[in-house]
Amino acid sequence: METSMNDLKNKAARINPEHREGPVASIIEEQTAKIPSDVYLWAAIGSIAASLAFKIMKQEKNALFVGQWAPTFLLLGNYNKMVKLLGHDSKS
Repeated sequence: METSMNDLKNKAARINPEHREGPVASIIEEQTAKIPSDVYLWAAIGSIAASLAFKIMKQEKNALFVGQWAPTFLLLGNYNKMVKLLGHDSKS
């Protein structure tokens, strides 16, 4: 098991020795860094509020569906903040 993990790490190191992002990831990071972090926070709060509204209206499936968006928005906000602070392929 340990040797297969080492083999995998060695193969990965040969494929991308500089550990740089690909062109698609760089473009996505460049664009998402333009979005203020507050947008993601308010989107999460909005999805929680909408979920509560659906719950009050006894629309259980809609409440669950919309309520599950909150963690995704928060995770995207976290990614956004990391890109802004560290930048893609940052050499600090």
